Amino acid sequence: MTGTSAGRPTGSGFERRTLLRGAAVAAAASVPFQALAARTAAAAPVKLDFDPGYGPLRPAKDEATGLELLQLPRGFEYISYGWTNDLMDDGVRTPPAHDGMAAFRHGDKVHLVRNHEIAAGAAFTAPAYDPGAGGGTTTLVFDPDAGQWLESYGSLGGTMRNCAGGPTPWKTWLTCEESFSTVSGKRHGYIFEVASEGKGNPEPYRAMGRFNHEAVAVDRATGYVYETEDRPNACLYRFVPTVPGDLAKGGRLEALRIGDTSYDTRLDGEQCYGTVSWVPVDDVDPAADTVRTQAQANGAAVFSRLEGAWYGNGRIYAITTDGGPVRQGQVFELDPCTDEFRVLFASPGADVLNNPDNMCVSPRGGLVLCEDGADTDYVQGLTPEGEIFRFAANTVDLRGGTAGKNVPAADHRGSEWAGSVFEPKKGKWLFVNVQTPGITFAITGPWVRGAL
Repeated sequence: MTGTSAGRPTGSGFERRTLLRGAAVAAAASVPFQALAARTAAAAPVKLDFDPGYGPLRPAKDEATGLELLQLPRGFEYISYGWTNDLMDDGVRTPPAHDGMAAFRHGDKVHLVRNHEIAAGAAFTAPAYDPGAGGGTTTLVFDPDAGQWLESYGSLGGTMRNCAGGPTPWKTWLTCEESFSTVSGKRHGYIFEVASEGKGNPEPYRAMGRFNHEAVAVDRATGYVYETEDRPNACLYRFVPTVPGDLAKGGRLEALRIGDTSYDTRLDGEQCYGTVSWVPVDDVDPAADTVRTQAQANGAAVFSRLEGAWYGNGRIYAITTDGGPVRQGQVFELDPCTDEFRVLFASPGADVLNNPDNMCVSPRGGLVLCEDGADTDYVQGLTPEGEIFRFAANTVDLRGGTAGKNVPAADHRGSEWAGSVFEPKKGKWLFVNVQTPGITFAITGPWVRGAL
């Protein structure tokens, strides 16, 4: 079909096999993009010779408030920050509904860009895409050597339901709108780019598609952006940029196809599909919510509520929150070099994995899965070989007091985890959010004992 092939599209000047041979990459690519690609193109998961877990969970006190907000394995500790309604350094109150997040190194400091899954309402900060939309991003700064939070500020406003997104190799955050609506005459359902130090760009990247976005993952070797969609009959997309590393220059949007027909993955357990292909999406900015129906008319595969996505171990990982044989979630793995695709893990029951949502990959190769199910939610660890274990429990019960925080004195133990991401240089800190009442945690401990 025009513009596609059974393997990887050609003509970008940024082919992975060229990198693997050690040859020069295209002149259009940026210098930091080349350096990252060279370091990570041949990355492989580390095979562990011991139990991947860290042992039983036990109550742990927050170093900032003294409250027992989490359960963690022995030896791990944490410090909270950026609670909803806390005053940020720009004079704005921290917005609620903390969601997807990424971390970036700037010298000896870590900058985190954090999503807020808010729909309608006044924009909480500038720059703003739509004054009548309440979502956006905030930026937090952390000193990993001192274990100290330093500052926070609003970095993008006027967007809707910023759920997840993904980091880029050029140190920006792609924030995604999980929406398909029009407010104040402005269309929503787009991807925006936010600098990891400073402010975001309030102009959407329309060429990347208008649909119910969830998360993205960028292949370090090609600059291709893989996009997930949160719908019961979703597609998995790939954006091939005209200029790798410069998404504003446009590109083409494609959707994953398995075999020759519109294959349905929604009840699949662990299995390998072999080599997949990609089909075009012609109208990427439609007035009606038709991007996935266009793709499926061309044979694109069907997924059940695709959520988190991440690049790691030289792979693209993506999650469905309610796919699989018992409708409790699947973890998919794509090798972007060969286009081989498989279900790495499918939940056998809610007691094992309960509706995973956001995710990340640790510097040591383990996967972190954030649950968004009923009752107490967990942060789960998953090895690249498919072994799963519990790492943290949300025990945020504030009925006994809020330690002076301006949040509801309620039981928040059923709130979802979101935004998991490791400090990128040394991997000593895991940052993660509890969405309600809206808290960000920095967790540290003996990571080398297990798979994360």
